[in-house]
Amino acid sequence: MPGNLTLEELRGLVDKGEIDTVLVAGIDMQGRLMGKRFHARFFVDGGHTETHCCNYLLTVDMEMTTVQGYKSSSWETGYGDYVLKPDMATLRRIPWLEGTALVLGDTLDHHGHEVPMSPRAILKRQVARARALGFEPMMATELEFYLFENSYENLRDHGFADLKTVSGYNEDYHIFQTTKEEDVMRAIRNGLYGAGIPIENSKGEAEAGQEEINYRYSDALDTADNHVIVKNGVKEIAWAKGKSVTFMAKYDHRRAGSSSHVHQSLWTKDGRPAFHDPADPYGMSDLMKQFVAGQLAHATEITAFLAPYVNSYKRFTIGMFAPTKAVWSADNRTAGFRVCGVQSKAVRVECRIPGSDANPYLACAALLAAGLAGIEAKMELEPEMKGDMYNTEGIRNVPHNLRDAAAALKGSAMLRAAFGDDVVDHYHHAAQWEISETDRVVTDFERQRLLERA
Repeated sequence: MPGNLTLEELRGLVDKGEIDTVLVAGIDMQGRLMGKRFHARFFVDGGHTETHCCNYLLTVDMEMTTVQGYKSSSWETGYGDYVLKPDMATLRRIPWLEGTALVLGDTLDHHGHEVPMSPRAILKRQVARARALGFEPMMATELEFYLFENSYENLRDHGFADLKTVSGYNEDYHIFQTTKEEDVMRAIRNGLYGAGIPIENSKGEAEAGQEEINYRYSDALDTADNHVIVKNGVKEIAWAKGKSVTFMAKYDHRRAGSSSHVHQSLWTKDGRPAFHDPADPYGMSDLMKQFVAGQLAHATEITAFLAPYVNSYKRFTIGMFAPTKAVWSADNRTAGFRVCGVQSKAVRVECRIPGSDANPYLACAALLAAGLAGIEAKMELEPEMKGDMYNTEGIRNVPHNLRDAAAALKGSAMLRAAFGDDVVDHYHHAAQWEISETDRVVTDFERQRLLERA
């Protein structure tokens, strides 16, 4: 598989005229790639050390609105710069963009310190915490999305109406149905593989036009880096084919939502799975039980990082394979936390709460923080729930809306200890802005329901 590039390898490609553009990208609060396109000659001749970006990139919303009320940057502070420092371990070719390479960067202040609320820094801090305990966090994220016949330009011109999925009926595991969209999905698999992403497979998901792309598990930071490159690459490749995709958690209330399940385990420093105990009926070590117990205990507090938008909560619907209960069960897709690979060295916990709209750095960091809190407190794992969680009453719910999740985030002593007050307050403010914007806007549903009859 093509791997990442060294600076010298890139220099050789530039000398041969194969690469002329280098994308330098940081990660914003929404998990998007934000940065600049460098002429490759400038980059290899010295431009690879650092560049600058406006510090509003960690305070804007989806519309790039300069949201006020953040402590880190505002009109009062003059919206100065951050330093974007390329992490050369992430340098790679981007096969679907002609003559282009990409490198991800860390967001630093002018003293060379990582900006605490930058998503990559938040995850790196929790990884360091796990390593201090003697463990390497290993994770995998699955990404689901919908593929449409419409182009993005067509959708904008027609008010995002008349969305036409590439297939007409549920295509879950359906080979004939997915054959019809191979012009896009084959390009996605091969393009991402060529960019050094360890692609395993794609498949049809549980709706018409719904896709899933899977790539090999890795250490937590590499997994999050791969996730954002996959997401951006899927959009770019679909756009180049005249199609469009959405990673909304729920684009239509009549259809299944799109998830990004997160698989998690801890390994010892010598590469052994620390979650496995062959003597346990499920193969779960005491360490794993404590880790899962921590995630269950803090599930409500971390949900705003797993489901960051008002729309995210519309995915949690009974009978559509999205969880409504934050409990654990072995190989049971109705539970928010599913133990997979039971009785094997691959035993792990899959959190099924995140949607495909989640920022992977924040989701992985929040899950890791909660799990490590369980280990540090030696929490006891509650009994397994069995059967249909959708119709089981009296057990822990996934928060019903962002307002409740944001309140739990704000009051979380665990997250304040793990992330710091400034980070928690920063993302609580982002959630409050998302709520206020949604409260303010009149929707098509309201007009259709009320215009004549109210």
